[in-house]
Amino acid sequence: MWEKIKKGIEVRTGLGELIKKKQHEYQVPKDTNIFYTLGIIALVAYMIQAVTGYFLLIYYIPHSDHAFRSIQDIMNTVPFGWLIRMVHIVVSSLMVIIILLHLISLFIMGSYKKPRELTWLAGGCLLLVVLMFCLSGYLLPWSQRSYWATTIATNMPTAFPVIGDFIAKGLRGGDYISGITLTRFFAIHVAFLPPLFLLLIGLHVFLVTRIGLSTPAFSKSAEDEKPWTEYRPVSHTNSYPFYPHFVLKEAFMITAFLAVTFFLISFMPTLFIPEAANTPADPFKTPAHIKPEWYFLAPYQMLKLIPNKFFGITLQLILVVILLLWPFFDTKKERNILKRPVLLSVFLLLLAMWIILTVWGRIS
Repeated sequence: MWEKIKKGIEVRTGLGELIKKKQHEYQVPKDTNIFYTLGIIALVAYMIQAVTGYFLLIYYIPHSDHAFRSIQDIMNTVPFGWLIRMVHIVVSSLMVIIILLHLISLFIMGSYKKPRELTWLAGGCLLLVVLMFCLSGYLLPWSQRSYWATTIATNMPTAFPVIGDFIAKGLRGGDYISGITLTRFFAIHVAFLPPLFLLLIGLHVFLVTRIGLSTPAFSKSAEDEKPWTEYRPVSHTNSYPFYPHFVLKEAFMITAFLAVTFFLISFMPTLFIPEAANTPADPFKTPAHIKPEWYFLAPYQMLKLIPNKFFGITLQLILVVILLLWPFFDTKKERNILKRPVLLSVFLLLLAMWIILTVWGRIS
């Protein structure tokens, strides 16, 4: 029965032939390593977040009087609700790690250079959207930690004169975090960000497919690449078909990603759920030590070290803009970062500073 349906669809659409043709025609450089699979892992992570998020929506109540209780019901009463929520929490952090590793590896391999500037820009915007997902979803449990961490985050725009208070009030829906803020963040999390993410991921995948994967800058194949002066079909001197070779490599890495996810859920369940996350929000009781999630610890610690909050936030915004537009600033033809000691030194210094600030913010 299934074979008849499959054949009927194929006769009328030719979809199977098209997929097979594209899989075998699309060539991948043989020099590719496991870091080239991080993009598909990030996409799989988003799909997991979407599916688990849909299940959580069945029981979650986006109201300040019921949000915390609904989360507790999901964790303790709903069959396998704890598993769905734990997957949602763990994968959100792993997704940030995967995208960061993806950008770092692309930078090291020089894959952001011409003609892939727009691919890098789309990837950078995807990172920002994922961080917005994390920030907006952080308030939804309506716990002490989420309430006061969001208070700190929404207070940051007030460092800017004139428009700062307007932005902060727009995010909160008033002067303070309230049920209105919860409703706004819920709407941003489930209605505004998903289509934006899908638009950017569609653009990103289109560019990757259209332009093709780059070879690592320090490989032998990179020496044979011709300057890109006009669009041309992707060609590599040493390559193999995308299917099945690269698909098998992606499948292995996706399996490893799922293994790490369930390892953390099984053996380190409290890693991303501290004690303050299990206490209902109390606007009249400020916790002694409240901190944002790990991916916001570095900018948070930087603001603590810089006395002038306006200067600190402005500096961070400048760094974000430089990150997004870096391919347009770096116009040198040399892709191999090992042959550019100044750029390599600055990169390692900034990476070390980010790690130090993150650890410092965690233990301080």
